[in-house]
Amino acid sequence: MDRFADELSRWIWEQRYQWHSADAPPEDGPGGTWARVAAAVAAAEGRRAGDWASRFRELLADFRFLPGGRILAGAGTGRSATLLNCFVMGRIEDSIPGIFRALEESAVTLQQGGGIGCDFSTLRPRGSSATSAGTIASGPVSFMHVWNAMCATVLASGGRRGAMMATLRCDHPDLLEFIDAKLEPGALNYFNLSVLVTDDFLAAVQSDASWPLVFPAGASDPEDAPSTLVSRSWPGHEGSVPCRVHQVVPARQLWNRLVETSHASSEPGVLFVDTINRGNNLRWLEDLSATNPCGEAPLPPYGACDLGSLNLTRFVRDAGSRRASLDIETLEATIPTAVRFLDAVLDVTRYPLPPQATEARATRRIGLGITGLADTLAVLGLHYDSDAARDLAGRTMRRIFTAAYSSSADLAAEKGAFPSFDRERYLASDCVRRLPPAVRDRISVQGIRNSHLISIAPAGTISLLAGNVSSGIEPVFQFEGRRTVFSRSGEPVSLATMDWAMRRWRDSHGDRPPPPQFVTATELSPEAHLRMQAALQPWVDGAISKTINLPADADPGTCSALFTRAHALGVKGCT
Repeated sequence: MDRFADELSRWIWEQRYQWHSADAPPEDGPGGTWARVAAAVAAAEGRRAGDWASRFRELLADFRFLPGGRILAGAGTGRSATLLNCFVMGRIEDSIPGIFRALEESAVTLQQGGGIGCDFSTLRPRGSSATSAGTIASGPVSFMHVWNAMCATVLASGGRRGAMMATLRCDHPDLLEFIDAKLEPGALNYFNLSVLVTDDFLAAVQSDASWPLVFPAGASDPEDAPSTLVSRSWPGHEGSVPCRVHQVVPARQLWNRLVETSHASSEPGVLFVDTINRGNNLRWLEDLSATNPCGEAPLPPYGACDLGSLNLTRFVRDAGSRRASLDIETLEATIPTAVRFLDAVLDVTRYPLPPQATEARATRRIGLGITGLADTLAVLGLHYDSDAARDLAGRTMRRIFTAAYSSSADLAAEKGAFPSFDRERYLASDCVRRLPPAVRDRISVQGIRNSHLISIAPAGTISLLAGNVSSGIEPVFQFEGRRTVFSRSGEPVSLATMDWAMRRWRDSHGDRPPPPQFVTATELSPEAHLRMQAALQPWVDGAISKTINLPADADPGTCSALFTRAHALGVKGCT
């Protein structure tokens, strides 16, 4: 049913998603929002738009499928805003004109509602000479402060609250400055930070080897530049390039600083960049070195997030009883429509910059994910930290993965494959090789509409909208309590909250204490968080947004062990 579960759900809708127009009365409930969004997205279907608007409306009904917040807020409104949640920006050229062109592009993208990710590895290190201008470089972290000030200004001018991700390679000479950049309270408050960690760096840490900090050599380097050269792959360059060694330090020293700072301030996180690129369906075509702000979408320069989440709680039968079960067949049956919906968004959205439109249409990436996992497990009687829970989650994700690729192949038969499709190379990619032979055969014959199909986003606000279901694959943070939210004018509002699974329990059992599977994030071990992420990762061609909660008495060694374990388990990042 299209009704709100509680006051928080209604408040979220009224403040974030209800459309007010001078030409028409405000939407009178979620049904009005679904109708607006469905009609706007179905416009991509041409003469069949009316038929597909009805199907999309059915897909959205009862919060079963939750499009990304930008889609819900913007589709069909006529606003000058993008429907895509986030972007990775273009390579930042290592020159003052290039840097400020990139800053302008970032500002335009943020102003139109998109979060951004930027790789600052292309900027020369602090203290380097620039002989052509007779100046000394201030380094990537100094320009991150410029980005941060710009984001605050865009916010002050009335834009959506900005979100940004900054990445830096683990062998950049300014790595230590980057690691420590957010230790000062309030510094870089619009940024999330992640270090691009390579396999070679982790091997050097494990063997207590030395580690060179390097930057690409250039024709304009001064005569007194370091003379030792090594070959490295580097963002903004094709293949390996000669890099000057600026300093050699123990790898373990850098690693210890990274985990100590992460322990102290929760940042930076780590992105396992070699794992990301090995698992990229387009690894022959692009090199990935940045993600969107929450980390679920590793993207090439000018790549975009086109996100939507299947709400698993709506596919539970008999949720309040011992007969509760997950109706995977009905879940699978929704996936062709969900894939088509997200694919259509790429054709109806506004793009802040022309290169973003070019990139999105060349690869047609989408990010179909899930939310409500922890609540679903709880009402099924499964403890989040159990083999049975991980098995069910993994099997469910595998079926979503297979159905999404199958659906995209069928869509390609109707509308054509994504323009950058290369049959032989695509079928050789790691993710595609995990598909059943029948699906691979269809891709071989028909092509595939979307280069990538699966990402698991945090889905925080849309999960509150759907009745406070657990967000993404995260455990429940709190089953009952109060939440302070802020109105459009900035006024705080305190609202009572109850988690979806707890509400089901109370409806059936009153005030009886819930069973042990009703567990919160802080009651779980860090290993339990990580193992759930790892159980799903093989069936996610993008990445998974996941925060691992640590107990108050955890030490930096715990962070170190978690990062190392995450890499061994094959996940793409860890925070």
